[in-house]
Amino acid sequence: MKQLAKYSLGVIIVFMVFSVFSGHAQKKGTDIGDIAPNINLRNPDGKVMELEALRGQLVLIDFWASWCGPCRRENPVVVEAFNTYKDKTFNAGDGFTVFSVSLDKKQKAWEQAIIDDKLSWPYHVSDLAGWNSRAAAMYGVNGIPMNFLIDKDGIIIAKNLRGHHLKSTLQGLVK
Repeated sequence: MKQLAKYSLGVIIVFMVFSVFSGHAQKKGTDIGDIAPNINLRNPDGKVMELEALRGQLVLIDFWASWCGPCRRENPVVVEAFNTYKDKTFNAGDGFTVFSVSLDKKQKAWEQAIIDDKLSWPYHVSDLAGWNSRAAAMYGVNGIPMNFLIDKDGIIIAKNLRGHHLKSTLQGLVK
């Protein structure tokens, strides 16, 4: 009977440990280690683009707006990171891209900023709702620029990487 009790206790402990670790890996949220919530919005041409379609790559989800001075000053850093790392192989994915989520309300201003700042990656989305953006609400965005780096499985591995920190983080993940 004592052996059965020990065995049962062991099974319960293993189950609890497994539940804690597997449950966290499956949690959708915006903390490091969470699976990034899917974003499903339209690009400037009206085509729906989905974050989950980029699985397999390292992705920087970048919240910004054309009217945001700090965002526009950070854009050259993001452009340089994209151009430097887009074709690299990482421990956390094959290739690097940016999924830009604009908090603009005016489509023309958004489109012009993409051109002016040379944001050459293909993934630009917005619901043109400004601070009422569904994606911003899902990610708890309360200031911009704000970003999330996700790995090939969609798991958030870093947040709010700017300037040198973005470049050094990406360099540290190169195979």
